[in-house]
Amino acid sequence: MEKIQWKVEGMTCANCALTINNYLKQQGAKNVVVNPMDGDVSFELENKSPEQIAKGIHSLGYKVEDEESSDTNKPFLSTNEQRFWFCLPFTLILMLHMIPGIHIEFLMNPWINLALTTPVFIVGMSYFGRSAFQSLRNGMSNMNVLITIGAAAAYFYSLTGAILGLGEDFLFFETSATIITLVLLGNLMEDASIRSTQKSLKALVKSQKVMANMIAFDGDHKEVVLPVESTQLKVGDLVLVREGEQVPVDCKILWGDAHVNEAIITGESIPVHKHPKDAIIGGSVVENGTLKAQVTAAGNDTVLSNILNLVKKAQGEKPPMQLLADRISAVFVPVVLGIALVTLAANWIYLGEFPSALRRSIAVLVIACPCAMGLATPAAIAVGLGRGARNGILFRNAKSLELFKDIRQVVFDKTGTLTTGKFIVSGYQTFDMEDEMFRNIVFSMEKYSGHPLAKSIVAEWKTKNEIRWSSIEEIRGRGMVAKDLQGNDYALGSYEIARAFTKDDHHNIYILKNNQFAGWIDMKDEIRPEAKNVISFFRSKKIHTILLSGDRYAKTKELGDLLGIDEVIAEQSPEQKLDKIEALTAIQPTVMVGDGINDAPALAKATIGISLSEASQLAMQSAQVVLMNSGLEKLPTALGLGKHTYLTIKQNLFWAFSYNIVAIPIAALGFLTPTFAALVMGLSDVVLAANSVRLFVKKVD
Repeated sequence: MEKIQWKVEGMTCANCALTINNYLKQQGAKNVVVNPMDGDVSFELENKSPEQIAKGIHSLGYKVEDEESSDTNKPFLSTNEQRFWFCLPFTLILMLHMIPGIHIEFLMNPWINLALTTPVFIVGMSYFGRSAFQSLRNGMSNMNVLITIGAAAAYFYSLTGAILGLGEDFLFFETSATIITLVLLGNLMEDASIRSTQKSLKALVKSQKVMANMIAFDGDHKEVVLPVESTQLKVGDLVLVREGEQVPVDCKILWGDAHVNEAIITGESIPVHKHPKDAIIGGSVVENGTLKAQVTAAGNDTVLSNILNLVKKAQGEKPPMQLLADRISAVFVPVVLGIALVTLAANWIYLGEFPSALRRSIAVLVIACPCAMGLATPAAIAVGLGRGARNGILFRNAKSLELFKDIRQVVFDKTGTLTTGKFIVSGYQTFDMEDEMFRNIVFSMEKYSGHPLAKSIVAEWKTKNEIRWSSIEEIRGRGMVAKDLQGNDYALGSYEIARAFTKDDHHNIYILKNNQFAGWIDMKDEIRPEAKNVISFFRSKKIHTILLSGDRYAKTKELGDLLGIDEVIAEQSPEQKLDKIEALTAIQPTVMVGDGINDAPALAKATIGISLSEASQLAMQSAQVVLMNSGLEKLPTALGLGKHTYLTIKQNLFWAFSYNIVAIPIAALGFLTPTFAALVMGLSDVVLAANSVRLFVKKVD
């Protein structure tokens, strides 16, 4: 299957996104994600050409953007802003006679009214009308159908009145012009509101495109610094990053040390001291010092690009709460058309005046807004995901944002999660083996393990006299087994492997040689400085905390008591961790926070799996949420952001449904003119977007 990613122009609302989504599914596309916030469309396609699908989207009234196209070569009146400013002068002149105390004789002439309205009507129909016609032709009516019918009814009814000389009561050209102009104004305000919801993501996107100082060599092998765009860099290129400059892409430091601000990724403004061989992330800023570095990832492979892609994908997803709104939006336009016809007939019978009945019917068409229901969730999610990304909290899907509202317990792994994962050897003892040989054996086995304890031992006991193995294997949850070239068998792991040889269960690592007890190692770990405050936060929110570890019960209980954790579960294998999380999740919604390979199955099984950015790749891929600041500081913010995003979605949906439930009957009963209805309709989406934008500054933890 071919993966397609497009930017589609012409989506004015979430109803448009639903139209495109339904069309793509009808064409056999899989994994369709349509983001009404920025026009991003992605899907997988088989047995059909992208060109054929692009033509189909064009027939719906939308356009697949050419990557090479730019705003500079777009024709006049091709944007909402240009259309609005073109229509505004004509509409203002038409509206002059409606101002109390102002009477302009020539504006009472129907032909003058026609002349002023026609340019606005043509512009409106070329945009709204074209989109409406193409959507109806494809059996997927969009919001522009309502605007088109309302404006066209006012225009052609007034034109008939002018031709037949029926008098002022049959002339309301200004209604047609005002509907078009005010809806264009509403679209402009909606565009501005949506752009503000994308503020955080735009800041990240902007950070991707900077100038870089690439180091090259001339014919005499002398260094030459060449200014290039960061998009031109490739893996292996050398770059110079001076003080105050932004790191162009992901790199590894070759020379120099500096303090680097990684707030763009982690949300933490305190600079991190970086040394040679350290990784630096594209988008971070060198606050002091100068670095020479080698590019390790470029283009779509950088940390920043991956974050952007994940956030954009999550924005296009629909959490369960949006499904009802989508079902209503799908039938909204036909239902409103039916209500408008009933309004016309009922008012004509009741009032006995067709012009008044038509005005009320037009008001119903114009004030109805399916966009509000469709945008309720995407607007809130865009802000929630954007704020999360800017604060070092990466949500992999939109569903996890909504699920936070139900969380009643949080399960923590111990090593590398509540502790730093940086260990030192605090003591060891060997039996019938020299110290140097003992350390060589341990180093040679642990270098093949991804466990935090193993990494610390490898760093501390590094040696050149490495033992070569004929076979070596890591058994998850137990340790390492190996056989050397002489046929000796070795085992290294927890107390479980040494239970038959000693009753001393207070050590971290035990080593066996040829099924004989060869020694033990004690490791010392430090508790993360923020761990106690995080646990206190959850306890203050009446959220049950659990420490789930594979370590010995005594050590695990000691840590749990020190931090004030409610429940301690220790000596668990990965399979037992998985079973425990499954059982806990079945009782009530559960968050699992972990960082190791052993935690990956449990992270995937929990209601929400949360991983740290320094975790194993498997753990990060299994988790729905990743904390990019290499610590737990942002965990309360992640919980609060999820709950408040859900609250914002509820508020938006309440507004969207209430607006339409209240506004349509009011228009049908004649309490709103079509002009005022158009203005209110335009403002409805702005209110919704403004409520979503509050998430940028709202206190959430």
